[in-house]
Amino acid sequence: MLPNILHSRAMPYRLLSRDDTYVLNYSTKYLARDNTDDRHNYGQYAAGDPRARIAEAWRFPIIDSYYDGQDYEASYDFNTVTFIYANSDPGLASVAVVGTFADLHAPVPLRRVAGTKYWTVTMVVPKGEVHTYKFIVGGEPRLDPVNPQHATKADGSQWSRFFTQFCTQIISFEEWEVVLLQRLTEHILPFRTTEGQRFLDLYYNYLDRNAKETVYPHAYRLDQPIGAVSFIDKVVAREESHRLQDYKICLETIDRLLRNRNPYTEPSRIAMEFYTELYDQMAGGNPRGWDFSRYKNPRFFLQLLRRHTYTGAFSHPKYGGNAGGAGWAYLAANLPDPQTGALPTERSQPSYFDWGHALERPLGRNPEYHG
Repeated sequence: MLPNILHSRAMPYRLLSRDDTYVLNYSTKYLARDNTDDRHNYGQYAAGDPRARIAEAWRFPIIDSYYDGQDYEASYDFNTVTFIYANSDPGLASVAVVGTFADLHAPVPLRRVAGTKYWTVTMVVPKGEVHTYKFIVGGEPRLDPVNPQHATKADGSQWSRFFTQFCTQIISFEEWEVVLLQRLTEHILPFRTTEGQRFLDLYYNYLDRNAKETVYPHAYRLDQPIGAVSFIDKVVAREESHRLQDYKICLETIDRLLRNRNPYTEPSRIAMEFYTELYDQMAGGNPRGWDFSRYKNPRFFLQLLRRHTYTGAFSHPKYGGNAGGAGWAYLAANLPDPQTGALPTERSQPSYFDWGHALERPLGRNPEYHG
């Protein structure tokens, strides 16, 4: 069941001029290959899908950082979104795009990159949003032939979809799957210990007002710990979409397995001891009650889940996890000085893991990097 956020409210957008080099760099690297084999199909495409021939088709449309050259914090709330449509027909007179980022009755025209088959337009769109769109090619609406993300609206119509950075809206999973993933990721990360939870509470609750207005609004407090589930939701929607089916099958299998082991309690409320036992059995490759006819390798799924969980907890927050940089802050507060062995809380010098020095404003304090 797709959530209602696929019907995003139309927001004002701004057009941005991108030079041809920017567009052609992406087009040449990902779209200009002549191979006819499905070398980029890892199970996410049906046989014969032309997108399987495209390297990293999930990169389109191109979601990039935005800086107006004047105000870091004002720019930080936006991404640039660059649409590219390839068509070799020299007689094609017009290409446009319509979507929930603008008035659906006012197509935004694309321009042809001179001497090429590529049409393009770039606009500035707020971060943290999900949008659906279609191309209008020669007057006819078409799905994006490159972007593998699709969404089905309430009327049954198919649209292409994209999401901007810091998106915390759930787009890949159903509500019960999100709740189960929360419990599974909690067991992997250290933030559900008494000390870990105290640290998160202090970090989130005592941010200064400026930080709360510019950085913390992107945090997804309902997705604990620190956005790992939101990260997983986004990574299987895009670059690792071939792993979405792994999650769908294994979450259903785990839900049924836990219900059989404790039929009187919802898996979301079941005692941690049940999850500990399940983890140990999955690590051993033979969980009691596992449906091997549906998924043959529970140990592989556990490794996949652990990889995604740790990546989400400690990656850049723009990818959906590490809300507010809390994962980095936890590392900074707990990594000892390599010279003295002292923890940051025991000395006045900055932490050995000084993540803010490398990050863009306002999340970090680097004056040269802009995300």
